[in-house]
Amino acid sequence: MLKKIASSQLKPGMYIHDLSCDWMDHPFMRSRFALSSDAEVRKILDAGIHTVVIDTARGDDVDAPTVEEADAALEEEVRRIAEQPVRPAKVALGEELERAAKIRREASDLVKNVMADARLGRAIEIGHVQPMVQNVTESILRNPGALTGLLRIKTKDDYTFLHSVSVCALLVAFCQSRGMEADLVREAGLGGLLHDTGKALVPDAILNKPGRLTDEEFAIIRRHPEDGYNILRRSPEVSEIALEITLHHHERRDGSGYPHKLASDDISLLAQMAAIVDVYDAITADRCYHRGIAPAAALRKLYEWSKFHFNPQLVQEFMRCVGIYPVGTLVRLESGRLGVVVEPHESNLLAPKVNVFFSAKNNVYIKPETVDLARGLGFGGADRIVSHENAAQWNVDPMRFLTLG
Repeated sequence: MLKKIASSQLKPGMYIHDLSCDWMDHPFMRSRFALSSDAEVRKILDAGIHTVVIDTARGDDVDAPTVEEADAALEEEVRRIAEQPVRPAKVALGEELERAAKIRREASDLVKNVMADARLGRAIEIGHVQPMVQNVTESILRNPGALTGLLRIKTKDDYTFLHSVSVCALLVAFCQSRGMEADLVREAGLGGLLHDTGKALVPDAILNKPGRLTDEEFAIIRRHPEDGYNILRRSPEVSEIALEITLHHHERRDGSGYPHKLASDDISLLAQMAAIVDVYDAITADRCYHRGIAPAAALRKLYEWSKFHFNPQLVQEFMRCVGIYPVGTLVRLESGRLGVVVEPHESNLLAPKVNVFFSAKNNVYIKPETVDLARGLGFGGADRIVSHENAAQWNVDPMRFLTLG
């Protein structure tokens, strides 16, 4: 039986099934192992891991809810978050996708060039970066789901560059959803696009290592916020906001982050927002050492972690910003059909528009159609989401069906 327990309940003899954190946040070679000593328990606590999943069939038990019970309680909390209204998109998804695809391609090339300049010790030409941030901002204003949805498509080779573009786009969307001033939104976007510049100084063998990092390699990776900050401050056009985001996007509110172990409101608002966005994009992407999780599952993870690592109110606002089921999410409907989310509903994030294309019952493709889950029988609706799904398990590509016709 799998149980979700507080890390403070851990004892030698228990079997860890899931450390319930981003891969980069824990110091163990594996995520599943038997606890053999108090020192290992202390290592988990020192890493800022507050909850874990244990397997009672393979180790000692403790009084705690099962994973199913904990997930059901979490889902109920998520439903309450979904009741708040969100801003509608200004243009349809299909109308923005072509422009968004061009921005995605050009922004990725730009980040690649920035990284190359940083590696060679050259100053970053901010005059080349700012117009791209403006393009991202305008695309997000028109339809945030187009660019953020396309940016979920990454390969292991282009992850580092597209991750920076994703953080830029998501942070811009987050700022806009909170009604921040346009100048502040652009500076936040600049910080998002440049936040990982310090990774230019990390050897590729470490960045792309398929297995667990050694302690020494882990320390090199953890230098990238300060390295990026030192690189960017050579360019006088880089604002304090962008520098702050670069330096502190790995800080956590419980003081377990790096490089300065800042806690609570010692971390600036935009650095806190960037931290949320950075983790969300990281855990939804396939990387050389782990498979990404579905966006809907990632949001629920963030919500769980917000009790310790993030500002809970900001996480809830981010969930409403991207949607409880973000654009591009594969979902299973009560009717047995699979579909891809294409547009959130303004007042009910649990009832988005979905392009259905596959029968889960018969394991075959069906004629695609758009279903508005907020509408009733006879009006294109009368169905509901029962789960979010892993596209790889069904061997389907939901992104092919973002537009119909």
